[in-house]
Amino acid sequence: MLNKRYPDIAHALQGIRDGDTIMIGGFGLAGQPAALIEGLADLNLKELTIINNNAGNGDTGLAALLARGQVRKIICSFPRQHDSHVFDGLYRAGKIELELVPQGNLVARIEAAGAGLGAIFTPVGYGTDLARGKEVREIDGRHYVLEYPLHAAVALVKAHVADEFGNLIYRRTARNFGPIMAAAAKTTIVQVTRVVVPGQLDPETIVTPGIFVQRVVVVPPQE
Repeated sequence: MLNKRYPDIAHALQGIRDGDTIMIGGFGLAGQPAALIEGLADLNLKELTIINNNAGNGDTGLAALLARGQVRKIICSFPRQHDSHVFDGLYRAGKIELELVPQGNLVARIEAAGAGLGAIFTPVGYGTDLARGKEVREIDGRHYVLEYPLHAAVALVKAHVADEFGNLIYRRTARNFGPIMAAAAKTTIVQVTRVVVPGQLDPETIVTPGIFVQRVVVVPPQE
């Protein structure tokens, strides 16, 4: 196995292109890979599709990426909150496309991509505008909507500690979307507080195996 540690964020983000679909972990600010998002914004890419639970908070992180006009479309379950003014302004002006996905469906579609499934049937959304134009099927007396997996070229994830092989452990609720996004992307880039030598992590605490991780960069916690 190769050492997956990269010297800095700029090197870790190399290869991301205009038009890429990028998954970004985090539930609001919890588990948000803020340093990787800032590095992504510095690349000045265009026409990105972002998959995230939210649509940005305040003026930093994902919101800053949106404000720079680098995002064409966002796929998320919770686009509006008290400080989502950047997304609100862009959406009302017709400058960003939104695909609204119920949170359970968002998780299931990402998991389906990681599992290599072609599609899933879910009852969530049946009979609503979210099912308009989609295939529906009755199974055992219940109606379901056909939904397709969400794949990404890149996943940006925040974990707590990694070893040099890319095995990851998370800190409490910061775990959220990280593990499933790591499995659903072609390239997973992870910011961690530190990297340890192989064998130092207790195997029982590893949540994301290194097979799903391609790049790791250390971002020391802010004081």
